[in-house]
Amino acid sequence: MIALDGIVRAIDRALWGPPLVLLLIGMGVYFTLKLRMLPITQFSRAMGYVFRKDTGQGDVSHFAALCTALSATIGTGNIVGVVTAIGVGGPGALFWMWVAAFFGMATKYAEGFLAIKFRRVGGDGKIAGGPMHYIEMGTGHRWLAKIFAVCGVSVALFSIGTFAQVNSITSAMGGYGIPTAASTFLLTLLVLLVTCGGIRRIAMLSEWIVPIMCIFYVGASLIVLSIHFRDLPGALGTVIGGAFCPAAATGGALGVGLLTVMQMGVGRGIYSNEAGLGSAAIAAATAKTRSPVRQGLVCMTGVFFSIVVCTMTGLVMLTTRDQTDLFHTSAEGIVLVSQAFCANLGPMGWHVVNLGIIFFAFTTILGWNYYGEKCFQYLALEKRINLYRLLFIVMIAVGPLLKLGTIFAIADICNGLMAIPNLIGLFLLRKIIIRGTLEELARKDMVEPQGH
Repeated sequence: MIALDGIVRAIDRALWGPPLVLLLIGMGVYFTLKLRMLPITQFSRAMGYVFRKDTGQGDVSHFAALCTALSATIGTGNIVGVVTAIGVGGPGALFWMWVAAFFGMATKYAEGFLAIKFRRVGGDGKIAGGPMHYIEMGTGHRWLAKIFAVCGVSVALFSIGTFAQVNSITSAMGGYGIPTAASTFLLTLLVLLVTCGGIRRIAMLSEWIVPIMCIFYVGASLIVLSIHFRDLPGALGTVIGGAFCPAAATGGALGVGLLTVMQMGVGRGIYSNEAGLGSAAIAAATAKTRSPVRQGLVCMTGVFFSIVVCTMTGLVMLTTRDQTDLFHTSAEGIVLVSQAFCANLGPMGWHVVNLGIIFFAFTTILGWNYYGEKCFQYLALEKRINLYRLLFIVMIAVGPLLKLGTIFAIADICNGLMAIPNLIGLFLLRKIIIRGTLEELARKDMVEPQGH
């Protein structure tokens, strides 16, 4: 296991080197500029579309599609992943998560736009879309689309969809005295019951769990920050300072360089908001709309909601760093977060973290199970879909056996491999995205959603 951990971490460092970091950020910068600062100029309109009904072909509403995407996005990466990033890269990692999120909003918009532009009705009568479809239909490079689909299945089975979430859930449920074997069995059963209902059942569950848990967790975080409001300016200062001078921010305690800080921030940022991976486009394609721009704007808000949760976690950890000994401990992420909340909210703080982990991670499993299944189906393996479901269940059972550091390294590798074909597709289709967006935004009927 030690040898495996070393190999995985070596691959992770090689893959998430400067080229991939610059590619992800560069794509976001490109679309942000070409779309005329859309994350800022169209933000209020995007928030309005989230809660408004639209008409057109699709399986679920704008809001349901967004919640489904958020169910797969907001998970352990927003809580445990943030602590891991700060623990390894220092406070500055949070700054680079912000940078990745801001420019990632434009990238996420582009993915949502293409999801509606290039979607089709599957053999089962349900909508099918996402990067594998817009790469094939938009560029004609089916081989590239297949690479994405293979990577998507890998992320679902070996990364975000299973290991990271299951490990965190079993740890959290262990706090309630539930043995790992029992919690794994219960989790497996619940996943089977929900996912058998397809996108509509997943969306229905996500519409309830995701908003409630976000409000619950952010609210508790704000209470902790209000208690430590005097430490907040200093924490923000270390975030900014640590982004460019890591040693100064931690007194040299971590001994990391600027590249490590950027890698941890951007890597965990992508892990938490999935901008550039193309995953959210699979859920976005199911929305009831005929407007690629509207759904692209709705998709864009998902990055915002994700980074809010990440920011709450990061600031809570930094303002309570003396209580958790953040930079001088070997304790893992969930333990440190629990310490921070318990030190300020008492027993209630422990429940906030545990319940947040359990519900966020559970919905992430559901969302990524759906994503992986759609990628599996795209590979013309419809008749063997039960094989995918069996493998997914097996991976859920394996999740608690791996170390947290190894899990996140595997997640980074799978994410990086998935991002590459998607980013190539976005680049090849950039003119369609830019022209279609600017033309539709210029129309007066974009002010309010209209029936078609």
